[in-house]
Amino acid sequence: MNKVTQAIAQRTSHRFSYAWVVVAVIFLVLLTSAGIRATPSVMILPLEHEFGWNRSTISLAISFNIALYGLIGPFAAAAMQRFGIRPVVMGALVLLSVGTALSTLMQMPWHMVMTWGLLVGSGTGVAANTLGATIVSRWFEMRRGLAMGLLTASAATGQMVFLPLMASMVEHYGWRSVAFLVAIVAAAAVPLVALFLPERPSDVGLRRYGQAADAPADAAVAARNPLAIAFDALRQAMKVRDFWLLFFSFFVCGMSTNGYIGTQFIAMCNDYGISEVGGASILAAMGMLDLVGTTLSGWLSDRFNPRVLLFWYYGLRGVALIFLPFAFGLDYFGLTVFAIFYGLDWIATVPPTVRLANDVFGRLAAPIVFGWIVAGHQLGAAAATTISGFMRANLGDYTASSMLMGVACLIGAVMVLRIKGQQHDKPVAVPA
Repeated sequence: MNKVTQAIAQRTSHRFSYAWVVVAVIFLVLLTSAGIRATPSVMILPLEHEFGWNRSTISLAISFNIALYGLIGPFAAAAMQRFGIRPVVMGALVLLSVGTALSTLMQMPWHMVMTWGLLVGSGTGVAANTLGATIVSRWFEMRRGLAMGLLTASAATGQMVFLPLMASMVEHYGWRSVAFLVAIVAAAAVPLVALFLPERPSDVGLRRYGQAADAPADAAVAARNPLAIAFDALRQAMKVRDFWLLFFSFFVCGMSTNGYIGTQFIAMCNDYGISEVGGASILAAMGMLDLVGTTLSGWLSDRFNPRVLLFWYYGLRGVALIFLPFAFGLDYFGLTVFAIFYGLDWIATVPPTVRLANDVFGRLAAPIVFGWIVAGHQLGAAAATTISGFMRANLGDYTASSMLMGVACLIGAVMVLRIKGQQHDKPVAVPA
């Protein structure tokens, strides 16, 4: 299979850099993973109706998925260094396909925890932003922000492509049809990775995009235990103040995106008389806007101070979330205004955060350290899912939750201005 990949790379490299083919393949993998991650948001109401589970119980199972999605990240990045990107990603896609297919048999809440929580959470934890950061570090010397912006935007595109279709399928054929759909899509992505994803540029006789012809080749990676690699990186990063500022700002990012809006928005719309398909369509529109916003954010990250960008991103998102409860009372224009501001900002924070991680920890260590920062993102998302589900069950609406998330974003906006963004005196240890 390596010879097939090398032949494909050699045939295309004289027309354009094969690094962009790799970006396209990973974009599709991350798009698939994003679609699967978005699936539980269209399943909340059907599971309530079929099994009688309350929203707090379902949110707890989803929060387990979200937490694993983040916690797997640093170990996935370390495993990619030890075993290679291709086998790790292919294994994750198989796990996603098996987990979503098995979920059609669930009858009790713990079944959902095991399938959508453990299996799907672990699979999406590999096919996540950490994978994008690893690809960008390995394949790009220049245009890293743009490449990361495109890969990050795949999460929004996944929602744009899948959510309206999934909501319609749930309405007409039941939630199990959606589980089978995403299982098939994940399985179909496996041969794509096998054929078109080399481990590194040197494997196909190329250099990183923008790398000088006389630059030294990348050092070989020692065969170390991925657990040791991940924890060594964490141990060193914890000594750096910027790591904690990035970690907690990303915690806020996770709370305010897939932990709250990504999980609860369709159910929130239902509280105001908007159907599941209608709520999913609004989310899809925000996903389309974020495709533009996050790609633009990557372009801006190559040119401007990432701390200033993050300040505006978190600040505008906080204002949008505080406005959200009032948006439902302003007819069509209220939600339109929210969708535009929130959509453009949705996950635009990722490219500047990746750039800061590279600036502080170096190109080789940054993907693993960023994996730990993503863990903070998903812990925040898991906390927001659980808290907002609990508050909805006890207060009867999501108003207080929206205010809480908005204020957290405003705090995050101030926090990121304290990041120095400079190389640490002692580089984080890497397995080289």
